[in-house]
Amino acid sequence: MPSEPLTALAINCTLKPSPDASSGDLMAHQFLDALAEHGATGTVIRAVDHNIMPGVEADMGDGDDWPALRDQVLDADILVFVSPTWMGHMSSVAQRVLERLDAELSSEDDDGNPVLYGKIAVVGVVGNEDGAHKVTADLYQGLNDVGFTIPAQGGTYWNGEAMQTTDYRDLDETPEPVASAMQAAVANAAHLARALKESHYPGAS
Repeated sequence: MPSEPLTALAINCTLKPSPDASSGDLMAHQFLDALAEHGATGTVIRAVDHNIMPGVEADMGDGDDWPALRDQVLDADILVFVSPTWMGHMSSVAQRVLERLDAELSSEDDDGNPVLYGKIAVVGVVGNEDGAHKVTADLYQGLNDVGFTIPAQGGTYWNGEAMQTTDYRDLDETPEPVASAMQAAVANAAHLARALKESHYPGAS
C-alpha cells in the first residue's frame, strides 16, 4: 500500500435521483474500490440529488447547492466523473457540472495557476447506445480546460447492444476489458496525483 494517502470524489451524473438504481452509481463505486487499492479513499455523490443551479459562477446565490459540492471537489486529489450516454451525448447533469466547474478558471492558487491545477480527473461512461468515445472526449476536453490533468488511458466505458434495454448494472459481472481499463486508469491517476503533489506545475509568470 502506498504510504501517502490520497482522496477521491466520484460525481455520478445520472438522470435518476436516489434511491433509483443507477449504472453510473455502480461504476463510480467500482472506481473508488479500485482507487482504494492505491491508497485513495473517497465518496460518491449523485449530482441530480442536489440543486445545482445553472450558471458559470462558484456560487449562484440562495438555494444553490454547488458551493458545498465545490468544496468537496477542491478537497479531493482525484475526481472520478461518470456520465451516462443520452442521445449520443453526456447527460444534461454532466454538462451542468462542467459549466459550474468553469468558474474555477478565475480562481488561482498561491502560484497564480488555476486552482484545479495539480488535481487529477478520470472518466467513466455507461449506456446502451453508441457515443461513449464522444462523451469521453468531451469530458476530457472540458475537465482539462478548467485545469484537471488527465492520466494516460484515463477512463473506461461500457456500451450495451444498440437498441436493447440491458444496462451496465444488469450484467452478471463486469466485462474484463472494462475492468482492466479501469485498473489502468486508477493506477495512472494515483501515480500522477502523487507526482504532482511532490512536484507542482510551474507558477504562472
